[in-house]
Amino acid sequence: MKKIFLTAAWTDLVMANYKVDPQLLAGYLPPHTEPDLYNHTCYISLVGFMFRDVRLKGCRIPFHTHFPEVNLRFYVRYKEEGNWKRGVVFISEIVPKRAVAWVANTIFREHYSSLPMGHYIRETNKSREAGYHWKKNGRLNRLEVIAGSLPVPLIEGSFEEFITEHFWGYAAAPGGGTVEYQVAHPRWNIYPVREYRVDCDFGSVYGKRFELLQQEKPETVFLAEGSPVEVFTKRLL
Repeated sequence: MKKIFLTAAWTDLVMANYKVDPQLLAGYLPPHTEPDLYNHTCYISLVGFMFRDVRLKGCRIPFHTHFPEVNLRFYVRYKEEGNWKRGVVFISEIVPKRAVAWVANTIFREHYSSLPMGHYIRETNKSREAGYHWKKNGRLNRLEVIAGSLPVPLIEGSFEEFITEHFWGYAAAPGGGTVEYQVAHPRWNIYPVREYRVDCDFGSVYGKRFELLQQEKPETVFLAEGSPVEVFTKRLL
């Protein structure tokens, strides 16, 4: 039986989604997985969100329970016993806490780093605003939205459903294997975005391969409400 490794709440998820050539991601694809496409198109997402009430195996770690994260991720699938599992591969995950980065890199073979970060969440009767900031090489990067005040349900078969409902994480393991772990959460509502700002030096933060994203506009940007989540212990495929 799978055991829960981590519980938390992921809230106010700003998701900026870009069309990309699958070849851009070839070197990041874990063994046994393949790109998961939406309408025959490959996507990569810049995501900022709040990690809240973090517990490792049920235990709270002082000063490490609430913090922002920004990640760059893409979407894959893995076939097991004739069924497809839809998952996420993280190219980079940024947090302000060094201990969080160490645990994630050591246990889940992820690609975390620690940088100076800031965030804000503002709510009025007419809007909900969320912003995430991180600094690399002295340069401040921003991911911000102004959205409506009322969340709406996901539409079956929609792009937003495709982006938010990937319930597995995959990462390459030493020796040519792949690490898999499950993430469980209920279906998320979303806030329709009215305005957004993506000001990111992709080349500096994520490497020269991704600097082309600086010249691109996101295909879509939306704000997901989020929910409590459970992350289960990993296994090696």
